[in-house]
Amino acid sequence: MGQEAPVRRQVPVEVFQVNELPITITDTTFIKTKDGYVLKSTLSNNSEFHTTGLRYSLAVVDSMSVPNAVVARNEGLKLAEGQTKITTFRTPIKLKLKADERLVLMLEQVISSDYVWEVINANEAFKAYIAGDYSVVPRVLRVRNQVDARPGARMIY
Repeated sequence: MGQEAPVRRQVPVEVFQVNELPITITDTTFIKTKDGYVLKSTLSNNSEFHTTGLRYSLAVVDSMSVPNAVVARNEGLKLAEGQTKITTFRTPIKLKLKADERLVLMLEQVISSDYVWEVINANEAFKAYIAGDYSVVPRVLRVRNQVDARPGARMIY
């Protein structure tokens, strides 16, 4: 049975970077506030497209590299092409980390008005990464965004 660590206001989050996605996420921490929890990180848009949203998975992992909980979240995000900014997302996640547990985050999808980038083997790659197997490389599929087309843009079929 693991011991519970004293309540920490900030918990560092390990990030599994997916290099083919247009967003890079760094300096990520999970912070307890008086109103709940927030996820704070620095996001960089490495594309020529304005991003409007993303999806990520956050896992609580024990010392044996077994995920105890995995939560997927969709977030709205306004990030201009080439822009870097510190972003904070409110989260309904309740956290009671034991002394031997860590947090791991992976971006799974990035949305712009022009394209959607989707990690097509996200679950498999994330589980392998958590287990220490770095041979499973995330594959990213980029498709035209037919739903969130820019205002005034015409779609010709």
